Amino acid sequence: MSEQTQKQQTGQQRTAYFIMLLAVILFVVTGLVCPFFGGHFLNVKEIIQAFSGNITPDGEIFLMHRVPRVILGLLAGGSLAVTGAVFQVVLRNPLAEPFTLGTTGGAALGAVVAISVPGLWLSWGPFSSVQLLALAGAGTTLSLIYVMARSRNGLSMSVLLLAGVTLSIFCASLVLLVRYLMNPDLLVQVDRWMMGGLEIVGYRELAALLPFLVPGLGLLFYIAMPLNHLALGEDMARGHGVNVSSVQKTSFVAGGLTTGAIVSLTGPISFIGLIIPHVVRRLIGYDQRMVLPMSFLFGGIALTICDAVARTLAAPSEMPVGIVTALIGCPVFIWILCAKRA
Repeated sequence: MSEQTQKQQTGQQRTAYFIMLLAVILFVVTGLVCPFFGGHFLNVKEIIQAFSGNITPDGEIFLMHRVPRVILGLLAGGSLAVTGAVFQVVLRNPLAEPFTLGTTGGAALGAVVAISVPGLWLSWGPFSSVQLLALAGAGTTLSLIYVMARSRNGLSMSVLLLAGVTLSIFCASLVLLVRYLMNPDLLVQVDRWMMGGLEIVGYRELAALLPFLVPGLGLLFYIAMPLNHLALGEDMARGHGVNVSSVQKTSFVAGGLTTGAIVSLTGPISFIGLIIPHVVRRLIGYDQRMVLPMSFLFGGIALTICDAVARTLAAPSEMPVGIVTALIGCPVFIWILCAKRA
């Protein structure tokens, strides 16, 4: 390796670390500032009093509504972005995102059934029936796709993609059927869930999210180095000693677990998992050891800011954040595609 090449690589690494430092700072600032945004202006004195135990109306709104919502936005956006970055490498498809494997369709079907069937609205500790059935639907969909894509040589990526798309369409059809048969009074609740949102009260839902999210993200970060080899092609990865089948299975299970956990709580939120990895790679390159943590940071920042915009612009009501991410994400992704062509 020439001295000039080494200098270029060193310069690129320094730039990447600098951008990551800025992302960490912006991530923290977003978490601290966004709870103050919303349709209702909060009294700072009452917020300070709430931390000392004197709970006032504004203090309760801040601690029990705004703060949990911002934490969920940071976790959900980051998790969707990391999963999208991994799937785009493993599936060798720049259009891959967390919902490619049909997880959203299965989760939506489970949630709609839980909302529409009388007597199914139950809770067990931090878990609700909507969340549990959404997770069950996502898990069932993933299991079916795995069985269809499995072969003697490992997982077939082409079958995986086709099976995911097909089951997504099938689940969407079943959702329409359930909506047609359900009590009309519940349609608003179902449609609201399908738009995607971060509306939670307190920290119970966050406690139910972490047991699924932590191991899923941990596995995705664990395979960052093998993903660097896999990005060069399966044959090249095998030549470097990578167990390609194991990496594919790990990404499949961990990505499905992470996405299913997020969707079961927030509903489907589009474009975060598709766009953020592309933005990150344009900024710092293709080293997955940097791409994955950067995707988590930028994904959390993007979704949290979009949610702050959603609950501020439509005040005193709140717009679902899934609408905002779709409205912003579509033109941004078109711009990225056009920039690549140029």
